[in-house]
Amino acid sequence: MRIGNPTNNEFFLELNKINEDIQNSFLKRMVHETRNVSCDVMLGDSTTKKVETFDVKNVETFFGKFESNLPEWNSQGVTYSSDEDLRRIFVKSEIKIGNYILSLHASLQYHVLLYYKPIQKVIDLQKKLSELIDAGGNSESKYEEESDRLIIEKLNELGFKDMPKQELFELFYNDEELSNKIKKMIDDSQPEVVDIQGQKNELFKELDNLLIEIFQTTSALIDEQKLVNGEEGCLCNIDLEYVDEGAKQGLVDASLIDEKHRVLIKQNITKLLDIILE
Repeated sequence: MRIGNPTNNEFFLELNKINEDIQNSFLKRMVHETRNVSCDVMLGDSTTKKVETFDVKNVETFFGKFESNLPEWNSQGVTYSSDEDLRRIFVKSEIKIGNYILSLHASLQYHVLLYYKPIQKVIDLQKKLSELIDAGGNSESKYEEESDRLIIEKLNELGFKDMPKQELFELFYNDEELSNKIKKMIDDSQPEVVDIQGQKNELFKELDNLLIEIFQTTSALIDEQKLVNGEEGCLCNIDLEYVDEGAKQGLVDASLIDEKHRVLIKQNITKLLDIILE
């Protein structure tokens, strides 16, 4: 069961009160850890501007406290996940108390924007790249035409003369050994174009190395459904489950929890609040 859900049970109401303090304190802490700072960035057109970002390492350090300050809990450590520009940093920990498992899931979801560092080298590389693209435009068109011609020519030599052009290209792309051999022939026949392509690739790599990540999130508590939907924000969920023959059960009967385990459950939830308030 999720601590914080509506209940009439006196013990669970006590836990809900602690959880309310946890939620409020957690949000305040996350607002602090994701505080914005200004930085200068460069756009693709070489213009510069100021943007707001935060240091995700602050969140990582904060989440790490749950693992370092709760040695008796089992933790997966601080983990990152990403889906294109959507990122998530989270920590999951749990402790077994008799036949019960108390678990924590703290998470922050945010977006990443990419900009260039505001330095002259970016402008210089973009200029070189533009010059190469202008110089190699016609050559690359001829290279593509020559590539198509050589592919068909070589396949015809190998006995595929009467096959439709589409089938010839499918054969080429599906036969790795054959395609590599023909690609080498094409490259050897037009080394100047291959050289231009190589230079362009190197320039793109250099530009990629000059990209910086800008982080954006929202100072709001969200639930797991909003997390799955890709919304920005943070969450701090605490669950209590009952273990029956090795399987976790979400429905917990408070009347079956003895006083000893009630005390331990309450103490461990309070520890979470203490860590957040540090």
